[in-house]
Order: sequence, then structure tokens, then C-alpha cells
Amino acid sequence: MLIWIVFIGIAIVSYIVQARLKSKFEKYSELPLSNGMTGREVAEKMLRDNGIYDVTVTSTSGMLTDHYNPANKTVNLSEGVYGTCSVAAAAVAAHECGHAVQHARAYGPLQMRSALVPVVQFSSSIVSWVLLGGILLVNSFPQLLLIGICLFAMTTLFSLITLPVEIDASRRALAWLSGAGITNSFNHRQASDALRSAAYTYVVAALGSLATLIYYVMIYMNRRE
Repeated sequence: MLIWIVFIGIAIVSYIVQARLKSKFEKYSELPLSNGMTGREVAEKMLRDNGIYDVTVTSTSGMLTDHYNPANKTVNLSEGVYGTCSVAAAAVAAHECGHAVQHARAYGPLQMRSALVPVVQFSSSIVSWVLLGGILLVNSFPQLLLIGICLFAMTTLFSLITLPVEIDASRRALAWLSGAGITNSFNHRQASDALRSAAYTYVVAALGSLATLIYYVMIYMNRRE
């Protein structure tokens, strides 16, 4: 019963965090930058200021779909960020460039996360079926559930490693935004608030993954011999 209470609590918190993130992004998207720079221009300047010239800034469809792809060295900004001049756009663009800076500086946690990507992609493709079969056969073939737990543990580890990666990218972004004069004393707090709200989504995701992993471990431990 306790684990289900935890699951429900995490689900509620996740909904609230996602709703607040969307609300704040929409709110801070209405606050223009005094220098008139779009998200693309902010990203390109941050890359240049950090001596990075082999990363391309591109536009991607969707909302809050912004990401950095280390495989092809692209900073992909959503439509609401790429061509928009706002505090939210600047914060998001700088955050994604923070990942590019991490890549260029060989930031350890980012390297670990990148190394886990193929493992997580493989485990994610089969883990649901393995866990389902493991639960159904937990008393006759418990080894199958144990394999599923190991596979799911990879996704949990990925979520946990993501936390320092995202927090560090935001730290780099905020330091640069202030130092480069992109934000000022009037709007830097809003940029910080936007990135903090985004970070909470990763915290909730990691907690949810950890709780789910514990749930499967409890099923395995409580099986009938």
C-alpha cells in the first residue's frame, strides 16, 4: 500500500511540475529581451563565446522539444525558442548550449550519460515485456524478473545521471547570460526561475524511476520460494 501511495504522490507532483513549467514558459515568453536577440542568436553567441564553432543551431518542431545532440553536434531549438526574442527563449537556448559546452569540455557525467544511451535504448525496447513475464512467472522462474530489474535499473541510472548534467548546464547558462549581458538585474531572476522549473521535471522523473525500481525489487524479494 505504501508504494502505491508513493506512486500516486509522484504522479500528482509530476503533473503539477509539468503544468508549472508550461505556465512559466508561456509567461516568460512574453518578456522580451532589451537587446532584441532571438533564441538562435543567443545560442550562436554563447557557442562563439565559449570557442565552439563546430556546433550547428537548428530549429525543431514542437513545444519544449529543445535538446542538444552530441552525435551530430547540433543545438536543436523548438519553434517557440528559435526565432523568439524573450527571457524564456534565451534561458532555454543558453541551457542547451550549456550541454554543448559540457561536450566540448568532456564533462564526466555527460560522457557517462552518452555511453549509457545505446544500453538504455536496448533495455527500454524489451524491459516492459521482460518485467511482465517476470511478474507472471515470479514463483516458477524468478530469474526472468531479476533480468527485468537489471534492465530497468539501467533506465533508473540514466535518470539519476541526468540530474547533475541538467543542473550543470543550467548553471553554465545562467552564469553566461549574466556575464554576457544577455539578462540584467530586471530579468535574470525570471531566467533562473524558468530553468529551475525545468530541472524539477528531471528530479521528479528520477524519483519516479527509482520508486518503480524499488517496487519491482519488492516483488522479487517477496516471492514465494
